[in-house]
Amino acid sequence: MEDEARRRFLGVCLGGLGAAAAGGVLWPVYRYLTPRSGDEAGRTFSMAEQDLPEGAVKFFDFAGSAAVLVRKKGGELVALSAVCSHLGCIVQWDKARMSFVCPCHGGQFSTDGVVLAGPPPRALAKLPVSVAKGVITVG
Repeated sequence: MEDEARRRFLGVCLGGLGAAAAGGVLWPVYRYLTPRSGDEAGRTFSMAEQDLPEGAVKFFDFAGSAAVLVRKKGGELVALSAVCSHLGCIVQWDKARMSFVCPCHGGQFSTDGVVLAGPPPRALAKLPVSVAKGVITVG
């Protein structure tokens, strides 16, 4: 009788551990496969216009993805997705060349997101940007 109770107890313990392990594996898979909520897609990014001098860039998170804001020579503002159109790597800013470089396969993009060199099949996606009362708003 003692052995039977011990076996039942060990069975419940092992079953609980198995359920916890299964949950630990399935939860990330579920989060990966389910679409993000609509609230996240509608977010905007704002910053003071004075915080982005001419020739500077600012990387930020926009609706769950990497983005970048560029103040070109002459003061024009451009907002782009920072996700390379080739394999989805995050582009890096090359200040010496005043262009974006993908660290994965060497793709290069202009400050407007146009492909300059490498394997990317299309330009970086543009994001809407506006300035009002000294505040830059993307989105």
